[in-house]
Parts: sequence; structure tokens; C-alpha cells
Amino acid sequence: MEDRQSSRDVNLKALLRSTPFFADLPDAVVDQAVAHVVTREHPANRVILLENDWGSSVYFILSGWVKIRTYNIDGKEVTLNIVGKGEVFGEMAPLDEVPRSTDVITLTPAMVANLPANDFVTLVQTQPQAGIRLAKLMARRLRQLNRRLRLRESDSTSRVADILLFLAEGQGKESQGGIEIPNLPHRELSSLSGMARETVTRVLGKLEKKGLILRDNDTLCIVDVDALENLLL
Repeated sequence: MEDRQSSRDVNLKALLRSTPFFADLPDAVVDQAVAHVVTREHPANRVILLENDWGSSVYFILSGWVKIRTYNIDGKEVTLNIVGKGEVFGEMAPLDEVPRSTDVITLTPAMVANLPANDFVTLVQTQPQAGIRLAKLMARRLRQLNRRLRLRESDSTSRVADILLFLAEGQGKESQGGIEIPNLPHRELSSLSGMARETVTRVLGKLEKKGLILRDNDTLCIVDVDALENLLL
């Protein structure tokens, strides 16, 4: 039994170390986190957090993708972000001591580590590197949001290209053919980009004909990142 627990802790420590937040923290700090972390495997389309829930945990994605969503005044779903392996979510409510402001739902099967909110707040308060990591995370998200807002008035091709690059940034997996991301349903890309699903489908088809992306059932591969970025200019 002790051997199984020890093996579990070693594996979990390695998984946490693979996330940017824990990557450079001292071993003793990561060991303490491991002692309090609970991991769960969720199927696709499983709600992990609900808006207005209280923030009892902070979550680290060990595998898979999730979307962060809310609803506008007309009751229409709005996707605010899509995040994958290595990302953290649910961190704002414990820091602000307010209820959750969004829902989080899995887009693909995902493994998620839950860290008690009090442990997370203590970690940020006592470990400068953890605070710096959190600040960098917030800064990156703000930059991404600003770029998406600037492109709201751009043509549809630029906006879809930006969403693909956004998903690939820090989350894409390098392969021989380029950078791979999950081939998400077009309705998710539509909600994230603020465009009609039919428009997104048409633009993706055009990008594929140009050889900038390749798609199969599960994966979308960005073949030429530079060419895609040039569409934003």
C-alpha cells in the first residue's frame, strides 16, 4: 500500500512539475502540494465549475482541454477562453474571496488536479516565484484578450487565424507536420471568435485549401505558422 502511495506521489509530482506554475518551485513546496492535491479524470462535456460557486479549489490541467464560458444578457453562451495542459483555472475566486464568475466545461477528456484554495493562496503569499508565475499568467491572458479585441473589426480570415494561433500558443504540440491542436467543434471556435459558425467553417476550408492547416477527426495541424501570422498584418 505504501509503495503504491509513493508511486502515486512521484507520478503526481512529475505531472505538477510539467505545469509552468510549479516548474521552478522548491521540492519541499511541490511535495506539500502533492500531499493535498486530488486528481480527477473527466470525460468530454463535463462541467467542472459553475458560475456563482464559491472557490474552494484551484485547478491545474494535466491533460486535455477545457473552455471557460459565461452568458450574455440575452442568455447566449459566450466562450471566453479555451485552455489546455499546463494551464491553471479557478484562481481568481479564492484570491478575491468572491463566487466564481464563469463556468468551466471539458472539451476533451481531461485530467485535472484540484488544490485546496487555502493552500493555493498560502503558496502565492509565501513563494515569490509562485506569485511571479501567476502575474505572468495574468499578463499573457490580458495580452491575448487585447489582441482579440483589436481584431474584432478585422476580416473573418484574420480572426480565425488569430484564434488558431491563440490556441497553439503555449498549448500546441509540435509535430513533423507543424503544430497540432485539437480539432475543436466549429461552434466552439465560433463562440470564441464572435463569428457565425458558417463563417468559421468557410474560413477553415479556405485555409486548408491554401495548405496552411491540415485537419482530421481529432487534430488540426498548423502547417505554416508564419503564413498564418502574416494574415493578421
